[in-house]
Amino acid sequence: MVLIAAAVCTKSGKTLVSRQFVEMTKARIEGLLGAFPKLIPAGTQHTFVETDSVRYVYQPLEKLYMLLITTKASNILEDLETLRLFARVIPDYCRSLDENEIAENAFNLIFAFDEIVALGYRESVNLSQIRTFVEMDSHEEKVYQAVRQTQEREAKNKMREKAKELQRQRMEAAKKGGKPSFGGSGGFGNSTGYTPYQVGDVANTNNDIKPPSSYSSSIPQKPVSARGMKLGGKSKDVESFVDQLKSEGENVISPNNKMSQGLKAPAIKTNVDEVMLRQEEKLIVKMYRDGGVQHFELLGLITLHIGNEKWGRIRVQLENNDSRGIQLQTHPNVDKELFKLRSQIGLKQPQKPFPLNTDVGVLKWRLQSTDEAHIPLLINCWPSEAGDGSCDVNIEYELAHTNLELSDVTISIPLPIGCNPVVAECEGNYNHIARQNQLVWSLPIVDASNKTGAIEFSAAKAIPNDFFPITVSFTSKNSYTDIKITEVSLVDDDSPVKYSVEMVQFPDKYEIV
Repeated sequence: MVLIAAAVCTKSGKTLVSRQFVEMTKARIEGLLGAFPKLIPAGTQHTFVETDSVRYVYQPLEKLYMLLITTKASNILEDLETLRLFARVIPDYCRSLDENEIAENAFNLIFAFDEIVALGYRESVNLSQIRTFVEMDSHEEKVYQAVRQTQEREAKNKMREKAKELQRQRMEAAKKGGKPSFGGSGGFGNSTGYTPYQVGDVANTNNDIKPPSSYSSSIPQKPVSARGMKLGGKSKDVESFVDQLKSEGENVISPNNKMSQGLKAPAIKTNVDEVMLRQEEKLIVKMYRDGGVQHFELLGLITLHIGNEKWGRIRVQLENNDSRGIQLQTHPNVDKELFKLRSQIGLKQPQKPFPLNTDVGVLKWRLQSTDEAHIPLLINCWPSEAGDGSCDVNIEYELAHTNLELSDVTISIPLPIGCNPVVAECEGNYNHIARQNQLVWSLPIVDASNKTGAIEFSAAKAIPNDFFPITVSFTSKNSYTDIKITEVSLVDDDSPVKYSVEMVQFPDKYEIV
């Protein structure tokens, strides 16, 4: 088939979104779209109409039409199948089928249309793939975000260092009994002899720095004129700076008038676990509806975060009892021999510490297979056509790996446009999302106690192909592999270090097609 253009228009003939796929003048396209409302025959059930040069294939969507303009030589059956896919895309991006919603999401619709048709010919894609392609992550954007976060961290570190420096100058001046001199634009001098709040007064970011109240009694008190700035007074500049620090997530101690009387400032709480490890496993699964695995991939990663420099020189002990043949790979700076011989993660140069306040990936692994035995959660879908044009659908899940506990399991089943399913039986909960034409089957927990379950429903005016692809999502705090973090110790004396481990497993993509 050769598809000339796709458009969404009102029943009065107003074009809301139009995308052409072949070389043609704007005037020609506008003329074809303008002629369409006049060609629709009244009182007929046909969904296409032909002229001497083109064919209009359309489908009503409440007050709108989804319209395809093709050549007369195109296959009408392929035209209708393509039209159904276009019509399913619109509710996926628009909450309601009205003019304002279509106009607001016009660019998303155009991007989706471009994934369906290229140079006038239909691409072999389904609705799930269209969503994936349209929402594809940008590598350049990730690089930009990473650079920006690095710059922000550096700026915050510089701010902390400056705060420490100003605080030290203030403390030295207080011990000498003189006025602190900060010099340049860093100080706010005044005629009264008092120095207003500096960064160190309001942003104590290190527990080693004592608040000004601890030594304020040793500063010689001088008479303050009526126009002078009081010690506990707040200036607009200081307040705005404090608000900015709070918005960036910094711990800020608000100035208190009682601090000048020698009262202690409230202590800043620190994280008890200075060594944090995250073990993350991501699944990519694609199964055939009739059984068999098209693609299975497991990607694992252990990241290390150190919040205190005294725990920078450490080693992490692992226990690996996996027998599936996963491929392990350590970070280039990790000692590979140490890992092979003792299953320990440590730096090649033990005298150097791990980076501070940074998530560092130290070990990753991968497993690829087409063996169904590796699939943790099996989904079996049986749609059966009835004599009245409807379908009876039975879907069953089975937890193949009973050592796992899956939380927030969601199985999303696509439905024909305008379908209102009648659920006869369901283990768990279900929700019909009409806007997205989906039936969402959800189970809070799937484990060995309820390793199987089923849902049964019927749908009018449907064919078996309407209920695919089925997508699955869940989370789990169990590891798919038998890799465990057992101990963290210092490099110097092998003494144990307190640490915390966060384990998470989730599917990046889990489909039955």
